[in-house]
Amino acid sequence: MILAGGLVTGECKALAHLYSSYNDIRAKGVLSVVLGECKALAHLNLSYNDFVDEGAASLAGVLGECKTLSRLNLGSNNIGSEGARVLTGVLGECNALAHLDLFDNGIRAEGAGVLAGVLGECKALTQLNLSINMIGAEGAGVVAGVLGECMALAHLDLGSNGIGAEGARRLAGVLAERKELAHLNLSDNGIGDDGVESLAGFLGECKALAHLDLGLNEIGAEGAGALAGALGECKALAHLDLSYNGIGDEGAGVLAGVLAECTGLAHLRLSSNWIGAEGAGALAGVRGGCKALAHLHFERGCDWSRGSEEAGGGLEGGLGAGSPLIMLSSNMIGAEGARTLAGVLAARAALSRLHLSSHEIGAEGAGVLAGALGKCTALAHLNLRDNEIGAAGAGVLAGVLGKCKVESQCFDLDRPRTLRENGFGAKCYLLWACAGLRFALRL
Repeated sequence: MILAGGLVTGECKALAHLYSSYNDIRAKGVLSVVLGECKALAHLNLSYNDFVDEGAASLAGVLGECKTLSRLNLGSNNIGSEGARVLTGVLGECNALAHLDLFDNGIRAEGAGVLAGVLGECKALTQLNLSINMIGAEGAGVVAGVLGECMALAHLDLGSNGIGAEGARRLAGVLAERKELAHLNLSDNGIGDDGVESLAGFLGECKALAHLDLGLNEIGAEGAGALAGALGECKALAHLDLSYNGIGDEGAGVLAGVLAECTGLAHLRLSSNWIGAEGAGALAGVRGGCKALAHLHFERGCDWSRGSEEAGGGLEGGLGAGSPLIMLSSNMIGAEGARTLAGVLAARAALSRLHLSSHEIGAEGAGVLAGALGKCTALAHLNLRDNEIGAAGAGVLAGVLGKCKVESQCFDLDRPRTLRENGFGAKCYLLWACAGLRFALRL
């Protein structure tokens, strides 16, 4: 009420950006009454306000007057298919609209259908976020039908919509025509191997594609193979997320054959894919191909305590000497794996972040790591939680980490709220204190 009154009485004629998320505005409609007075409004964010369909109707009455509006975020407002319907009546009048966020609104296939009828009129639209709306394969089909008219669209987010393999197939044919598409998020859609095979046919045509998220999609080795056939053509690809699938060693092997061709790849996420030592060894074939690779997420679901030499080779091949971040959490490399990893780390002087939680490396593994970490002079963040390193291992680490010259350091050696996982005792803390390190020990 007060905010809305202020916008009128203060005559905010020059107001260009208005952010009012998490304010429980709901369907009161007071704010929407005065938005028509903000003639210069370009960005409007009213996400997380629980508008429901009545609030959407109230807002729709004035949006058509905001001729300069280029960004509209109404995410997580529970507007449903009916709210989507009333919005379509004015979205076509927002000729400058470039970014439209309607995530988490429960619009489903019906709402997607009515939106599709007007999206083709938004000629300036470059970014569309319809994630978490459960539009399904039917909704994906109607959205696909209008994408051909959105000639400027570069960013499409349809994550968590349950589109399945059929929805992926319907999208694939149209996306092949969107050569300017740079960002595509289809995560958490259960598209499976069949869906990936359909998409693979268009990926090679998207020369501008820089960000591809296919995480949590039940993709196996077969789907990874289909994807590999197209990735080599994606020369602009910088971010690839295949986490939480099930590509395994076989899928890692086929992907490794093309990753070296993705010379601009900077972020690669393969977490929770059951990739073991064999798959890591295959990734070693990438060698120095990914010169730009800075972030490698390769966590969970593996046992590298055996075949650790292959695993170490996979890391050495996939990461250049200047890579600042390595994440290998929850893979149980053990003391022997730590020994192999130490040989890789010794050549990584620029390493700034190392995550090795839940590996059962013990005091022995901590000892062999210590020798390598002393050479990582840029190390600022070290995570060794839940490794049973004990006081002996902590003592060895304390003796070398003082060589890490970065002023702001954080060494995580345990889980929050408990000290037992690493076997710490009073002697351990005395060793750290005597080392004279400048760091924040997170407990």
